[in-house]
This record gives sequence, structure tokens and C-alpha cells, in this order.
Amino acid sequence: MTRRISRTALTVMGVVVLLAAGIFYGAYRLLQKAEPFALGEHCEVKTPDGAMDIDIDQAQVAATIAAVAARRGLPERAVQIAYVTAIQESKLTNLPYGDRDSVGVFQQRPSQGWGTPEQLQDPVYATRKFFGALEKVKGYKKLPLHEAAQAVQRSADGTAYAEHEPQATILAGAFTGRVPKAVHCWYPPAEKPVASHPDTARKQLTRALGMAGVDGRGWLVASWYVAHAQKFGLREVHFGGVTWHAVSGHDGWQKDPSPTQSVKVV
Repeated sequence: MTRRISRTALTVMGVVVLLAAGIFYGAYRLLQKAEPFALGEHCEVKTPDGAMDIDIDQAQVAATIAAVAARRGLPERAVQIAYVTAIQESKLTNLPYGDRDSVGVFQQRPSQGWGTPEQLQDPVYATRKFFGALEKVKGYKKLPLHEAAQAVQRSADGTAYAEHEPQATILAGAFTGRVPKAVHCWYPPAEKPVASHPDTARKQLTRALGMAGVDGRGWLVASWYVAHAQKFGLREVHFGGVTWHAVSGHDGWQKDPSPTQSVKVV
């Protein structure tokens, strides 16, 4: 009798252990799936030079800067100069305020002839103005990044720009498209279904990059779309044999069973 009870108890214990393991594994998988949403809205940028986390708004600004530079035919070093400046001046954010009358990504001042407050809070316009001034700096391509930035900005302490060179190098490699699959973003799903607007997104990209550049810039374009996916309700970005999915954005780029030769968005 005692032996029979012992076997029963062991059987029950085994079942309990299996159930507990199943529950634990299920909870673990749910936590894995929930992790990106628990982390909120964010982007990761990863290149051989390093990795960094940035907000989606910062990713949109970074993508815009790279697109405007490409339209002007500027080298990656010009993009790096713009990034060290934007990180120092606004933390790569389109600010509606600043020191005295400074506004925007580069904290440009209307009173100094950069443009109106409304124009300077348009990242495309502000970036065009920044690069226009940078191109007038003699030998800027050979200057240290912080010296080139200071030549444009003429700030109180130009050495501060130098602190951001590592971040600028990572961002430039990613958003110029030199490094493939370098940008992915994630965010919680909308409470209500959001309509996808790929045509509107393309129009905005064309404004920064130009019509000719949209179909020939590969990973620059793909990264721009990922950074702007939440804004335009984009669900997927396809390119180079991989796909980024909004519903699993935290997992990065996944193998695409139907690879495309050009960037495709849905």
C-alpha cells in the first residue's frame, strides 16, 4: 500500500514539474515578445564602429540629414560634421526653442539670417542651410570634425563638438547606407488600426533626397523608411533579401522569401 502511494505521489510530482516547466517557458516566451513594447519606442543603430540606441524622432532627423547630404552629392564626412553639430546643439532633436532665438536641429538663429523660425524647424530646410554654409568652409573635408562644425556654427565653445565624433561615425555609416541592415526601430502597436501611407512617405523622402535618388540609394532609403515607419503607418520595408516588420521591429531585419532589387514598402 505504501509503495503504491509512493508511486502515485511520484507521478503527481512529475506532472506538476512538467506543468510548471510549461508555464515557465510560456511566460518566458510572452516576456520575450513583450520586451520591445516594454522598452517603448526606440531605434538601434549598429555598425562595425559600434552600436547606439536613439529615439525614433532622433532617427528621423538622422535619416533626413543623410538624405539631404546625398541629394547634394556630399561625402560621408560632411554627414559626420552635421551629426556632431546636431548632437551637441539639440541632441539630434527638432527643438522649437533654444538660446535666445535659436531653434531647430542645429539651433540656427533667425536673427542671424538663417531663415524664419518656421523654416528652421523644418529639418530638411535647416539641413540644407547647414550644408550650404559648410560647403563654403575652405578645406572642410580635411578639417577635424569639431573645427569644421565650429566654422559653421561659431559657437561659444567649439571643442564640445569633438565629444560626439564616435556617435557621428556610427550614425553616418548607418544612415548613409554604407552599412547594410544597420537601423531598426520598434514601437507598441497603435490602439486603433493605422492606415499605411507609402505614397506620402515617398513624397517626403523625395523632398529630402530628390526624385533621382529615391530609386538608387538602397540602404539609405531603406533606413529612412524604417525611421519613418511609425509616422506613416508603414508595416514592412523590403530590400536586399531581408525585411523589417513593424510588428517585430525589435528583432531587426529578417530573411525575405521574396527578395527585391529595389526598396519596397507596404
